[in-house]
Amino acid sequence: MDTRALFKIGYGLYVLTANDGDKDNGCIINTVMQVTSDPCQIAIAVNKRNFTCGMVQKTRKFNLSVLSESAKFDVFEHFGYHSGRDSDKFAEFYETKRTPNGVLYITQNTNSYMSAFVQQEIDLGTHVLFIAQLVEAEVLNDVPTVTYDFYQKNIKPRPEQTNKKGWRCKICGFIYEHEVLPPDYICPICKHGAVDFERIV
Repeated sequence: MDTRALFKIGYGLYVLTANDGDKDNGCIINTVMQVTSDPCQIAIAVNKRNFTCGMVQKTRKFNLSVLSESAKFDVFEHFGYHSGRDSDKFAEFYETKRTPNGVLYITQNTNSYMSAFVQQEIDLGTHVLFIAQLVEAEVLNDVPTVTYDFYQKNIKPRPEQTNKKGWRCKICGFIYEHEVLPPDYICPICKHGAVDFERIV
């Protein structure tokens, strides 16, 4: 099965942010949709391995920053390749504002933000689906939303040529230098599973 077909689905890329006391955190997600209009509710899917997921489960609130085509790779690297468990993602990241729900949103490389409160959650195995009521939203500019396809073609760096043998993560480029990739292997950088690795030819 060619899972690259999934990259063609027309979904955007977002920074999901949460706050728990004096701890702010954020991660990259790619599954957001409006599910009802009255009341206005959205659904987001978040990988359970993300520290932000646990924060949302605990506090029942979050913000979404909708990334635009102006975003550079360092935004994705900053929020997607490091864990909030062992780093402060906002220690030297100043392009933010705090909304009335107490959560930060990203003010640069985004075209809008939304604030929501969780109404219910559904366990999807590797992910949690949160259904949340929208309480605040604002359009910041008219730069188009970055899609996953646009990210793959225009933002993500091309894999470097290498003499290494093994498997490369299609998400972040990490190389697993072994002949056999365990089916339960998890990328130590971006936390994606074995399905997102390809053999280096």
